[in-house]
Amino acid sequence: MRLVRSSFHTYHLPYSRPVKWSDIVEEGGSFLLLRLESEEGHVGVAEMVTKPTWTGFGMQSLAAAVSEVLLPRLSGADISDETQVAAKLQAIPGMHAPKALLDNALWDLRAAAQADPLWRNWGGVSRVPVSYTVTRQAPDLMARQAAQMVDRYGFNVLKIKGGQGVEQDLSALRALRAAVGDNVGFYVDANSAYSTGVAQDYARAMFDAGARVVEDPCALLPNHDFAMLQSALPGPLLVDFNCWGVDDMRQFMASGARAFSLKPGRLGLSATRAMRRIAQDAQATTVTGMFGESALGTWQALALASTLGHLSLPAEVTWFLEMREQVLADIPRIQGGAIDMPVWSSAAERVDWQRVQRLRSAPVVEKNHS
Repeated sequence: MRLVRSSFHTYHLPYSRPVKWSDIVEEGGSFLLLRLESEEGHVGVAEMVTKPTWTGFGMQSLAAAVSEVLLPRLSGADISDETQVAAKLQAIPGMHAPKALLDNALWDLRAAAQADPLWRNWGGVSRVPVSYTVTRQAPDLMARQAAQMVDRYGFNVLKIKGGQGVEQDLSALRALRAAVGDNVGFYVDANSAYSTGVAQDYARAMFDAGARVVEDPCALLPNHDFAMLQSALPGPLLVDFNCWGVDDMRQFMASGARAFSLKPGRLGLSATRAMRRIAQDAQATTVTGMFGESALGTWQALALASTLGHLSLPAEVTWFLEMREQVLADIPRIQGGAIDMPVWSSAAERVDWQRVQRLRSAPVVEKNHS
C-alpha cells in the first residue's frame, strides 16, 4: 500500500468555559488534522492539538515538519508495514509531535484498508472505563464541576489538576471528596509545579488524602533523586512529561518507577503500544493520558486504552466534553463511566468535512505523492 496524497486541515473548537492550564488560560483548542490517502483509495486521518508548550510546534511548523521532513521519507514505502515505516522515520531524531500525528493517521488508514477497527484488531475490550479531568479553579468550583460530571456520566475516577499551591490543592481535594462521596477514586497531576524539595511532602499529603497515584509533582528524571523520592512514598508516582518512549521508560523503571501515562496524542500509537508491552511485562500501572483531544483523537486514544488490561487506570481521554463543537459525526457516549467502542473502522470515514470547513482556521494545504 503506497501513499499518493496528503492534506492538512486546521480547526478551532471553542470550550464551554475558559480553562486554566499550567501555563495559559484558553477558551478553545486549535488543531491540525492530517489526511492521508493510499493508491487504493483508503483514507486515514489524525489530529494534533497545537500548543507549543506541549509539543514544541505551532500550526505551520508542525505541518512543515510532517510535509517537508517526514512524508518524503515514506516515498515508495509500503505504509501498511509498520516496521518498514518505523525504520524510515527512525533516522529523523526527535520530532515527537510530527511523528505522532503521522503515525496515528497511518494507523487510521490501515484500519480503513482492513475494514476492521484498531481496538478489535489489537484484541482490545469493547467497553473502556474513562475518567474526567477537573482543571484548576477555586476549590468550590472544582468540587461543583466534579459533582456535576459524576452525576451526569457516572465517572468512578477523577483526575485532579493540582499545582495551585499545596494548601489550595489540599482544599480542593477536601471539597471534592465532600461533593462526590467516598466511592469515587481520584489522583492528582501537579504538572511539575513544585520543587524537588517540596515534592516528597506534597506527594505524601496527596496520598494521605486518598490519591491512587501522584503525577509529576516535580520535574521527574530517571535518576537517583527519583529513586529516593519514590522509595519514600506509600504509592506510585505517575511518570508523564519527561518520558518520551521505551528507552526513557526503561530508565525510569530502573530508578523504581511503576506507573506511566501513555499518550497517543503526544507520542503516537506505535510508541505507546510499545510502552504498553514493557509496562505489562513489568506489572506497572498505566493510564491512557489526556492530550487535549477532540472526539476524533479520543476514539484513536481509546483503541490503545482498550488493550491496557486490569492494571490500568480509567482512560483520561474525555476532554472532548469541554468542547462546544466537534468535527466528527460520532461523539463518544459515556454511560456508567465507560465508553462502548465503535463498530466502524476508521475515524476518516466519520469526519464531517462540512464542519471542518466551517471551523477551519487556515487554508487547506494538499500535496500529491505519486
